[in-house]
Amino acid sequence: NKISVVRCFYFRGGAELLFDGVKKHQVTLPCQPEPWDIRNLLKWIKQNLLKERPELFMQGESVRPGILVLINDADWELMGELDYKLQDQDNVLFISTLHGG
Repeated sequence: NKISVVRCFYFRGGAELLFDGVKKHQVTLPCQPEPWDIRNLLKWIKQNLLKERPELFMQGESVRPGILVLINDADWELMGELDYKLQDQDNVLFISTLHGG
């Protein structure tokens, strides 16, 4: 039986403003038969953490262009993006590179 895993997610560069200004979230993801991947994680974040203006964070089932995703300090494009399977102790960082004026 798979146990739930506590994970840390970080939001920076303005992305935290969509999450009540909270930059670090420690969350316990619910158990599921398959390993968590980034695609499922983004759906969960949208339903459970995102407080406002989801269109500024999500586009379709992925993050919008302009949101940089780092997994353990590596660009998620090197890790398989949405298909990356989360491992224990992974740190996932979302950085908005878009700045309004």
